[in-house]
Amino acid sequence: MLTETASVASKVIKGARTGIIALTLAAIGHPALAAERLYIFTENYPPYNASETGKGFAHGEEDISGICSDMVKAMLSRADYDYVMKMRDWSYAYSWVQDRENHGLFCTARTDEREDQFQWVGPLASIKWTLFSAPDSDITLDSLEDAKDLRIAGYKGDVMSEYLVDQGFNVVMGISGDVNTRRLTLGQADLWVTDGLVGPLVAKEEHGITGLQPVLVFRETPMYLAFSNNTDPTVIDDLQQALDEAREAGEIDRIVARYQ
Repeated sequence: MLTETASVASKVIKGARTGIIALTLAAIGHPALAAERLYIFTENYPPYNASETGKGFAHGEEDISGICSDMVKAMLSRADYDYVMKMRDWSYAYSWVQDRENHGLFCTARTDEREDQFQWVGPLASIKWTLFSAPDSDITLDSLEDAKDLRIAGYKGDVMSEYLVDQGFNVVMGISGDVNTRRLTLGQADLWVTDGLVGPLVAKEEHGITGLQPVLVFRETPMYLAFSNNTDPTVIDDLQQALDEAREAGEIDRIVARYQ
């Protein structure tokens, strides 16, 4: 009888311990695990972010390269987080990341209008807001106001395009910027707003077009890795520290040098 009682007591104690462990994991373990994985998105925007597959999307970091992409990878290699990196259309990724915990987007121009929409890690690189004309164009601009009556090719979600729309310019919007070189050469637009490095590179690699004319640089903006406001600020602090360490070690400068 004593043996049976001892056996039952042993089982009760063992069951209680198991229950406590399960409750501990449920209360503590799951949030910790959830916080360890980051979901990071970018777009095809060479030389800052580029698809290695020749397509405008990618499902893993091994198919994504570029100045900003390599900076983000260098940062993440120094931080203790699991992560997934994907390439999608900018407008889709920009909308998807907002309000989702542990979701980030790069390279995102940090502007006054966007300041409160994200938490910021950076800076990574900077973009020069440039208006390009077709190779055979005779358009000249002394100021941005001179472009008020011209058609400007842009794309949805792009900070430069949206700025021009807000300022009352005539912007021909697309889903991505890949087709904007063709719009210039086909006469569907007079100018194309894009980064000073991106424009000529996309024109040559995607369409075999050279000789784009940079008629006006009207702004320069730093670019960051932007995380949703639902992300734990500790994650932002950890990533910023990792980026600062990579910069101090000279790794960020070496990345930039590879693309020059």
